[in-house]
Amino acid sequence: MRHRIKGRKLNRAASHRKALIRNLANQLFEHKEIKTTTAKAKEARITIERLITYAKKGDTHHRRLAFGFLRQKETIKTLFDEIAPVFAERQGGYTRVIKLGRRQGDGAPMAILQLVDFEALGDSGKPEKKKKTKKKQEKSVDQEVKDTKQEDKAREKPQTLEIEKTEEKVSSEIEEEKLAEEETGEDPTEKALTDDSESDEEKKDK
Repeated sequence: MRHRIKGRKLNRAASHRKALIRNLANQLFEHKEIKTTTAKAKEARITIERLITYAKKGDTHHRRLAFGFLRQKETIKTLFDEIAPVFAERQGGYTRVIKLGRRQGDGAPMAILQLVDFEALGDSGKPEKKKKTKKKQEKSVDQEVKDTKQEDKAREKPQTLEIEKTEEKVSSEIEEEKLAEEETGEDPTEKALTDDSESDEEKKDK
């Protein structure tokens, strides 16, 4: 029985457990949010909050203490330059553990470990844009296709109107010619030919 012994073993040796917490801390400072088991999240939370306290102090000694544990220069830079100023006025409670239920397969209880004031921020420190679902993407594509069809129809309308007008003129002329034929009983084309022949004869006489 492990009475009066602080911490969780996590079924690992001391060196393996230390490396695990180091990796979790590096990932949390980089991504501002990680998903892991509840036991790992609660155990890593202790070390992570101590490191943030070092970063709030900001002197060279505490920077070296943090680097001695994390061993990554980029993570130390983000911790001291980006994360520490956000928690300047907060007295503890820098992280939050959100339980997610049990994992499918082995039934391990899962949780999200996140920094408190970075919930809506992504890896770049900027608010993440909402990702479009497949249905929304399909709707937007369909809307674009409809808009292009409407534009094409709007462009074709004046051309079709001109064609219809010319067709109407031709049909009206044909109807007038037919009516003239019915009234006179003569073909207008023959009339035009006779008129042309008469005009040629008059020119010859002159």
